[in-house]
Amino acid sequence: MTNTFDAIVIGSGISGGYSAMELCKKGYKTLMLERGRMVEHGDYPTAHMDKWDLPNQGQVSLEEKEKHYFHQNKLNWWVKEDVKHFINKDDEYPYDEDQPFAWIRGHHVGGRSVMWGRHCPRWSDLDFAANKKENIAVDWPIRYADIESWYDYVETFVGVAGQAEGLPQAPDGKFIAPFPLNHVEQKMREAVKEKYPERVVTPCRTANLSEYNPEVHKGTRGQCMARNRCKRGCPFGAYFSTQSATLPVAKETGNLTLQSDAIVMEIIYDEKQKKATGVKVKDANSGEITHYYARIIFCNASTVGTAAILLNSRSETFPNGLGNGSGELGHNLMDHHYGMGASGTLEGFDEEYYKGRKPKGFFIPPFTNISQETKQADYLRNFSYQGGASRATNAPTGVIGKDLKDVIFKPGKWRINMECFGEILPYHDNRMYLNFDKKDQYGLPIITFDASLRENEIKMREHGVKAAAEMLAAAGCTDIRTRNSVTTIGACIHEMGTARMGHDPKTSVLNKWNQMHEVPNVFVTDGACMTSAGTQNPSITYMALSARAVDYADKQIKSGKL
Repeated sequence: MTNTFDAIVIGSGISGGYSAMELCKKGYKTLMLERGRMVEHGDYPTAHMDKWDLPNQGQVSLEEKEKHYFHQNKLNWWVKEDVKHFINKDDEYPYDEDQPFAWIRGHHVGGRSVMWGRHCPRWSDLDFAANKKENIAVDWPIRYADIESWYDYVETFVGVAGQAEGLPQAPDGKFIAPFPLNHVEQKMREAVKEKYPERVVTPCRTANLSEYNPEVHKGTRGQCMARNRCKRGCPFGAYFSTQSATLPVAKETGNLTLQSDAIVMEIIYDEKQKKATGVKVKDANSGEITHYYARIIFCNASTVGTAAILLNSRSETFPNGLGNGSGELGHNLMDHHYGMGASGTLEGFDEEYYKGRKPKGFFIPPFTNISQETKQADYLRNFSYQGGASRATNAPTGVIGKDLKDVIFKPGKWRINMECFGEILPYHDNRMYLNFDKKDQYGLPIITFDASLRENEIKMREHGVKAAAEMLAAAGCTDIRTRNSVTTIGACIHEMGTARMGHDPKTSVLNKWNQMHEVPNVFVTDGACMTSAGTQNPSITYMALSARAVDYADKQIKSGKL
């Protein structure tokens, strides 16, 4: 294999896959580097297993969690037998904490695109303009109009099931047919709309193919089977992932070279040329060091991974990390905070059933701090909800044999569950940094996290829980139970910040094109680029920014500027 390419993409997850595909489609010989193992489409060992096929009905033992997932062991919903093979073990990939942080990673081709949540709501100018309006952190250098057409572009390929609602704070997309609300969810939508007109219960906007068009949804894809086993990997290619969508298209061009088990140690900066010339890579198995060279580099190693690579890329010009003249690299670490919400039982509807396990339920876009009428005195920004209604299973204690079978085949009461997702402000002091005095098994400095929720988020949580209970009551629910268990940053798996976009090189790392202010041939289009967090799942925004950045880089190269 030659060591010289037109472009190098570091990382193979959502944004890395999209960046590589777009570069390959434009004719660039592209090297994609993934630090983890190879996972081909279909390498999903638990995809067809039922719950009773899994040890301990899918639960990982407490001893195993404490041994291997000690930073993550409170996330019982995540570390389970059906997906643990895609989750890094904390004892094998260590990190340190000045304050608790749950870092859920997947070192394999496809990254977390294999087991992501697939929610794809767009951002709006409520999000892009908020920092400037409130004088928080720095202003986003873009607005919704800058990426609206790119949302259109990526959503068409991705296939986002959803329903148009005409809400400015949650712009409608290029939707395919939604997964409809079930009877109880529809009842909730109508009841909430009547009492709280500004609160809209709509089908989740999800990257699952409710309908499949092979002329549009290229790759190795097919229609969703409504099995709700998405996080295990989908052998039908029914949801968007690197394996099923971007990699096949990139490979078809003949321009992609994919190398797994390739740990990028640093980006090489040439002092004389004043640009990055390539990357230094360690083979994860042999330990062999290789240098690869390219004209442009896209760093898509994830929010934390990208920042770590850039911080470790030190030179005479950049002693504190590549392109870090601002000192902002590693700072402004964000996520969404959750662990708050409510659930309730809705009497009646006993004759209403549903078939299959649709991949998602409902989405309630933000409705606070949108206008003067919805302005809150206690906190800035807002929250949104994801949830669903389902029938409980009757499983009384002490009943066995035929009597148990008779009971569990009778559906129980309907119950609605709502999970609230809140925005975390971009605090400069929320950060990750490298401990150069402590190395991991590959010789890389250990990443240390120092981030926490603040008073603004705590106040927001109180309102988020209260509003959830209000909506369940409006729907007619009884036995309403609220929860407010403060999660650590990282637990929502939506890490953002660390190499933020901005107007000024003195206060930001990237410009409006996701291009490093100080190293113009390096682009960052993963979560590290984000200047604020919004409440929305961010992956569709990463994809839109990736496609836009590749288009810009292509034009700059063709005009002789890069």
